[in-house]
Amino acid sequence: MRAIWKGSISFGLVNVPISLYPATSQKELSFRMLRKSDLSPINYKRFAEADGKEVPWEQIVKGYEYEKGKFVVLSEEDFERADIKATQTIDVVEFVHLNEIDPIFFDRPYYLEPQKQGAKAYALLREALKKTEMVGIAKVVLKTRQHLAAIKPEQSALVLEIMHFAEELVSPKSLQIPGDADLGSRELQMASELVSRLSGPWKPEKYTDDYRQALMDLIQKKIESGGKIPAQTKGVKRSATKVIDLVSVLQQSLEQTGKRAGAGKPARHPRTRHALKKAA
Repeated sequence: MRAIWKGSISFGLVNVPISLYPATSQKELSFRMLRKSDLSPINYKRFAEADGKEVPWEQIVKGYEYEKGKFVVLSEEDFERADIKATQTIDVVEFVHLNEIDPIFFDRPYYLEPQKQGAKAYALLREALKKTEMVGIAKVVLKTRQHLAAIKPEQSALVLEIMHFAEELVSPKSLQIPGDADLGSRELQMASELVSRLSGPWKPEKYTDDYRQALMDLIQKKIESGGKIPAQTKGVKRSATKVIDLVSVLQQSLEQTGKRAGAGKPARHPRTRHALKKAA
């Protein structure tokens, strides 16, 4: 794997030289736009709004529109000048407890690998974070943009997880979100029981991209058959649960999960069963 960034972690007077590696990889399928008549690939041209003429890459610059139709041009030197020191350093601002951070702030993770001379300081920081159950909140510049980030221990590695700044998060206050909605005790007990029956240990390998796999299977069939496959019936779309049906739908769900549980795990927890009888 190739490092996408090299620099150092800085906290107090400690400096840990590191390399940054992506911790995830996108598995999305890539498609080309084609002309229907002969499947000729479609290409897009860059043209100027003023005269419609095509513009080559070497004549393109980056501009910020500060007023309608008015721009200020920024060069690569301008981006570097904005904070050139931070481009090579992950500056830890403070340490906070991980459980205090709302998960909505986290965006994407990167692995941090120490250089040889920084191995001991790297291990020291990792173990200190594990022991205190804290993460380092830092600022780092990647690709000319400053990011908020958290340095977290992940097994034997340190992970740099890019975060959203508070002003980037959209408040849900404008959404029509219900409160307790006059929930009945029986409904809540049944819903809790259903959640309990459908619960299990977290095993990420169980979850796969079914849509991507189905699409790849379809593509393979079309390749083998010369572009044609037999028509298939569409899946049945589920309708939203009506309020008046909520109790009966919960009951049916419990009955179905009870049958499944009978073949393997216990149907329900004794305490929950007793609570259900009282609620009924």
